[in-house]
Amino acid sequence: MKHQTIEKSVPLMAVLTLLVVLIGGIVEIVPLFYIESTIEKVEGMRPYTPLELRGRDLYIREGCYNCHSQMIRPFRDEAERYGHYSLAAESMYDHPFQWGSKRTGPDLARVGGKYSSLWHQAHMKNPRDMVPESVMPSYPWLAENELDISDIAKRMEALTMVGVPYTKEQIANAVADLKAQAIPDSDSDGLLARYGEKVSLENFDGQSDRITELDAMVAYLQMLGTLVDFSSYQAQSR
Repeated sequence: MKHQTIEKSVPLMAVLTLLVVLIGGIVEIVPLFYIESTIEKVEGMRPYTPLELRGRDLYIREGCYNCHSQMIRPFRDEAERYGHYSLAAESMYDHPFQWGSKRTGPDLARVGGKYSSLWHQAHMKNPRDMVPESVMPSYPWLAENELDISDIAKRMEALTMVGVPYTKEQIANAVADLKAQAIPDSDSDGLLARYGEKVSLENFDGQSDRITELDAMVAYLQMLGTLVDFSSYQAQSR
């Protein structure tokens, strides 16, 4: 009978609904003021190298996020297909993040190192050559367009304003580091010192005479999911 009284009274229902929402909000929000960070620190995480950053820009420009997610959910079927579930820390330097909600193609959160760069080169030029049933469009212009690196330092500087910890040294050496990662046999000591030994050094597009958009795209894809060593990772307890 009491429940019927509440349902028949709009003002009473509104007040009680508001009360429940307020209590729920307090329970969710108040604990956040007592923890240092909502994102646990994970060993291995670093900002994108200049080449990977340009690749990510191209990934967004070409609309890859419309068909590929970058978030493995904590379910058994997801982990068996794609690998360890995604960590918040893996997206801490993404502005905007690329979690996505649609998978016309597979999730790419762990695609780094899964295929060779030669595979990615062929896949970008004509996906059907590598996956006959693929509905992915071709992106041949990536191998034809020379990569624009004129504003890479400014891009990195802008990201520092939203919390990405690029140092003054990294920004000052942005162009040199980009070239060092994409050009074989170049001096990469500075790049590795600034971003770590796990940075992939390769002729990503198969062309040694210039740096193309395909270099950047493949460098970005080959990095995804490779920064955290999940064989030794243990979630922090709160």
